Amino acid sequence: MSDQLPNPLESASLAYENPAFLNSPDGRLIRIMAEYVEPLARFRRERIRDTVVFFGSARFHALDIANQELQLLARPYGSELAPPHEQPARGAELDACRLDDGSANELKCRRAEAAVEMARYYEDARKLASMLTEWSMTLKGRQRRFVVTSGGGPGIMEAANRGAYEAGGPTIGLNIKLPFEQMPNRYITPALNFEFHYFFMRKYWFAYLAKALVVFPGGFGTLDEAFEILTLTQTEKLAKKITVIFYGSAYWKSVINLDTLVQKGAISPKDLDLFQFADTPEGAFALLQQGLTRNHLDPESRHAAQADTTHVLDGAGDFAPDIAKTR
Repeated sequence: MSDQLPNPLESASLAYENPAFLNSPDGRLIRIMAEYVEPLARFRRERIRDTVVFFGSARFHALDIANQELQLLARPYGSELAPPHEQPARGAELDACRLDDGSANELKCRRAEAAVEMARYYEDARKLASMLTEWSMTLKGRQRRFVVTSGGGPGIMEAANRGAYEAGGPTIGLNIKLPFEQMPNRYITPALNFEFHYFFMRKYWFAYLAKALVVFPGGFGTLDEAFEILTLTQTEKLAKKITVIFYGSAYWKSVINLDTLVQKGAISPKDLDLFQFADTPEGAFALLQQGLTRNHLDPESRHAAQADTTHVLDGAGDFAPDIAKTR
């Protein structure tokens, strides 16, 4: 046996300062808890009581208001544009579409027509978010009510955050970290700009602070989020009433035939009452104002909401987010 002493050891890293552990499979539970507790602390600090969530397509990258032209993204939330042959037709290509002489790319022609429609939805989301924010800022109380929230990306999400920003109110972006490059849109309130690793934690914060949901035309992600909320409502898993509006009745009725679900017995006829359609910002705002007032501002509903609210952290007091109990 050697008489030589081993070298003195340096202090070991604290477990919560050990990146190798925190980023390992063994640290997953801590990462999940962080995506619950850190947003909760920020929402409390920023006095966010509840939200109105806007869902919609992320793939329409930018709106040129003058020319009514949209650029299509390659992937949702990404920064890379779709290839030229998938972009909406414009200029000479658009003229060829109108001539219908077979020289134009059929997909580009169809998307040129859709681009005009999607441009309108962008502007409608922007206007509706502005109207809602202006109204919410007139409500009395120290907490911020019905704060416009989006997935934090481009397209309809950008439009929603932009409308709230232009109205002078706070607005939340719940972004998701993906394998490809993406950026939060510029209109999110900096203190309310979030990025999640886990989709299910992001879904949690969408669902449990929301008092209303506005679903603009979109794709897989929009459908996923919207029907998750509808399922929670249908099964009465959320102990609160939530106003759900599908914006753009022609789009949604062409994408999903919900009457068939009723006819086949997959859903109950009364399940169609879980949501409403709207086609103008004014119409959607009237539905939102009516539902939010009836369910969450009238004296009776306010008392019930306080009884059903879980203030998760001690000392949160009046600034705790209104996280509904589950049943």
